[in-house]
Amino acid sequence: MPAAARTAARLLLGAVMVSAGVLHLTTQREEFRAQVPAWFPVDEDLTVLGSGVVEIALGASFLALPRRRRLVGGLLAAFFVVIFPGNVAQYLEGTDAFGLDTDRKRLVRLFFQPLLVLWALYGGGWLRRRRRD
Repeated sequence: MPAAARTAARLLLGAVMVSAGVLHLTTQREEFRAQVPAWFPVDEDLTVLGSGVVEIALGASFLALPRRRRLVGGLLAAFFVVIFPGNVAQYLEGTDAFGLDTDRKRLVRLFFQPLLVLWALYGGGWLRRRRRD
């Protein structure tokens, strides 16, 4: 059963990432642009397009390359860590996007980022117990 749960977690996160990446490139582009911190040295639109492509690539890899699930899960976890400062900036700068229109909502969101890291690691098989021989 744990293997089935890990597989389900991997497939669901892969699908979520592909969907989020597509939204970066299409209908939600402006919302994502609003989340790029003012201090970030790369153009907002380029940042959104680049992160969307990365999300599609990682999500599709998580879906299509089960033998590489540990590598992709680790890369996804690292990606979630790398983008976390943007979430902190959204809170500190008071930026409204995706219905996060109060400081409280933006603060609560910050606590979900570690869950995404754990989800990626779990789906990638990083959080398995090793069997004793």
